[in-house]
Amino acid sequence: MPELKAALSFFDVMNLVIGAIVGADIYIAAAFGAGLLGPAAILAWVIAGLMAITIALSFAECSSIIPRVGGPYAYAKEAFGDFWGFLVGWSLIIAEWSGIAVFPLAFVAYIAYFYPHMPQIIQIIIKALFVLLLTIINYIGVKEAGRVNDVLTIIKVTPIILLTIIGIAYFIIKPSLLVANYTPFLPLGFGGLGSALILIFWAYIGFELVTIPTDEIINAKKTIPLAIGLGMGIITLFYVITNFVVIGTIPWMILSNTTAPLALAGYVLLGSVGALILALGALFSISGSDEAGILTSARIPYAMAGDGLLPHFFARVHPKYRTPYIALIIQNTITLIAAILGTISQLIILSVFTILFCYLITCISVFPLRKKFSGGIRLPSIVPVLGIIVCIYMIAQTAISQIIIGSILILLGIPIYIKYAPRTEIKTVKRDIILGRDFFSKQVRLDEIFLANFIRQIRKLIKRI
Repeated sequence: MPELKAALSFFDVMNLVIGAIVGADIYIAAAFGAGLLGPAAILAWVIAGLMAITIALSFAECSSIIPRVGGPYAYAKEAFGDFWGFLVGWSLIIAEWSGIAVFPLAFVAYIAYFYPHMPQIIQIIIKALFVLLLTIINYIGVKEAGRVNDVLTIIKVTPIILLTIIGIAYFIIKPSLLVANYTPFLPLGFGGLGSALILIFWAYIGFELVTIPTDEIINAKKTIPLAIGLGMGIITLFYVITNFVVIGTIPWMILSNTTAPLALAGYVLLGSVGALILALGALFSISGSDEAGILTSARIPYAMAGDGLLPHFFARVHPKYRTPYIALIIQNTITLIAAILGTISQLIILSVFTILFCYLITCISVFPLRKKFSGGIRLPSIVPVLGIIVCIYMIAQTAISQIIIGSILILLGIPIYIKYAPRTEIKTVKRDIILGRDFFSKQVRLDEIFLANFIRQIRKLIKRI
């Protein structure tokens, strides 16, 4: 097999990290924590970011040791065998599908900002049409999905940056509003910190889908941890500044009850025009994030079916459009049902619980992978140890009912493993995975990424100056 050319720079890898995480989450999660901590919810955004950085660095080491697509599924499989690989992959499917189901609900929530008494049947119809349209876009091909993403890129980021700049300027001119909304800073105490972290942590999820072959990275041993660390740092700063403005604009008691926090903040700062701009930005961003997430999540059962750990029909590729159409249809049918029956907070907590299981096994996998393989980066052992502690702490903060539901869903994968584990691998899928010719790598292109593209343009401007 010819070696890949090392062409990805530090900046390229950092952009990819940023682009994989930042999307519609901020439009949904900006109100999280207000009802649990009051204005002190801003601290939860900082803490959740630091926690995510610790886990992401463990992923960086694993991806440098095993430079191929598959993420936590591949790491656990190599470290502990097929069963744990399957269990992590199965949990990742639950987490990603639960996350995808949040977006139809969020889409309806922002429409409901202008139509507050929307009948339930209308909400269901909008959710169904939303999922159907994005399914068709991804069904007919990655190229078409990429074109849609091109259109949505600038629209997604501009309203948030506009809100942040105007909000900070408003605070400078009228600091009394900022002081009033941040006083008292901790009206509810720290009792709700754990619950707030669970919800807010969801906004930082996404780095598990960034699996970059080290052969394509210049000076990978140094580049990967620095790019992930700085990329996650930029994301944390972006989230903290945005939420600083939102919390400073809206009294926390009102913020905790809204499902469209950025639209409400836009209304406070710019009136009806501001609310309309932020609401439209949210609708485009939610659509773009779900459009991208749908195909990348369908990639997980595709890879597992290639290993013979799921029914082979998940690995079927459309003869004309070259997309995993069976996986797409099954995935989107299930997520639509979840979006109709579940709530945003329920689905997010389920997604976070199951993804934390994947993160926990990945952090633990660092140690056997170090012994089994040579090469790759070698971070201080305290990094994966802290990652393990963070995962255990976050899982412990989940409600007992959610732990039970999440555990049952994970354990339901065991009979599936028993039935399908003896199946043979699909060689064409395995070849695509090893060579990196997969749907995820085709879907993510640096010049199409939300916040990452914005940073790239600033860098080009600075160079010209």
